[in-house]
Amino acid sequence: MIKKIKKFIAMLGPGFTTGAADDDPSGIATYSQTGAQFGFNQLWTAPFSLPMMTCIQEMCGRIGIVTGKGLVAIIKHHHSFSLLYTSVALLAIANTFNIGANLGALAAATELILPIPFFIALVIATAVTLFLEIFVPYQTYARYLKYLTLALFSYLATALFVSIPWREALTATILPHVALSRDYFMNLTAIFGTTISPYLFFWQANQEVEELQASDRSLSIPQRLLCMRIDTIFGMFFSNLIMWFIIATTGATLYKAGIHTITSAQEAALALKPFAGEYAFILFAFGIIGTGLLSVPILAGSVAYAVCELRGWKCSLAFTYGDGKYFYHTIGIVMLAGACINLLPVNSIRLLYYSAIINGMISPVLIFIIFSIANNPAIMGNYKNKRYTTIAGLLTGIVMALSGILFIVTTIF
Repeated sequence: MIKKIKKFIAMLGPGFTTGAADDDPSGIATYSQTGAQFGFNQLWTAPFSLPMMTCIQEMCGRIGIVTGKGLVAIIKHHHSFSLLYTSVALLAIANTFNIGANLGALAAATELILPIPFFIALVIATAVTLFLEIFVPYQTYARYLKYLTLALFSYLATALFVSIPWREALTATILPHVALSRDYFMNLTAIFGTTISPYLFFWQANQEVEELQASDRSLSIPQRLLCMRIDTIFGMFFSNLIMWFIIATTGATLYKAGIHTITSAQEAALALKPFAGEYAFILFAFGIIGTGLLSVPILAGSVAYAVCELRGWKCSLAFTYGDGKYFYHTIGIVMLAGACINLLPVNSIRLLYYSAIINGMISPVLIFIIFSIANNPAIMGNYKNKRYTTIAGLLTGIVMALSGILFIVTTIF
């Protein structure tokens, strides 16, 4: 039994770490705000979004394995340059704000637990993540990312210190409650934007390429695809399980106590303290630190892959600094730009919330592009989409587009 568990853990890779990175501090802030503002009314989004994000991430992983290229490298040869540059620019802008907010949340959460000034914690967090991504060998770095996912278990543990009305929560999970209001659809678009995020598409495709180059060449493509699907399904399930528990925890405490506005993940941790106790507060804060260290390198790396593939530069985490200097320079620039956002007199968390909404608006466009690639026999050969994947992919793009349209309509009228 132990051998089987070890074998399963060893098989987990890009799909699992991508799913875990989805629950970054910005996601935690969005889910906490969801629970505080709507209670259990949007718990249904966790199981509802699971098959959608699994379908899209499976397509991205399959594209990477079959073609041996990242998404941008393929889009570059099959779509217009205006669409390509727009997609990469929006990804870079959204990710920079995400990096800034995540580094800020990581530093603020550290400040909650340890007597370290915010600025010093910010510098340390930025330096550590930069060092690991640039100087640690890929296989070691991949294991480091996998171990950091353990931080997410803190949100399962937090639920032990909170009195959750399980029947009410499970009912809300199964039976969707929809309110025709601007706030409801704005938050729904933010949830979809932070759950089915563009950077996850680019990251998993490129990581499957990295795994392809670094792993045993004796595995056939069907074998690799099978491992990738199991890895991705488990990763997305784990991601949405954590999402469910964060919404349920804050819904059972903050919403019930009349606290309906949370502006940051660390504020959610502090707000939980009087209702759930010291242990829940520490666990929640620890989760923010762990997921920040996990997500920031992935956010920066996905931009670096996209920019370097756009420019035709070499890009791989397996490269030394000398071999992939443009790749690592891009990571450094994006990460430092994100860190500097915390020094400006702006509400980075509010910008982050709106960047999640922007993600929710641009994701349908990218989803349809990914769908067209995964469904193209000239690119994918015999590994193009099956009928059920085609239906699921189309529905995902339509649902996300509809959410954004309803947000715009309810805002105007």
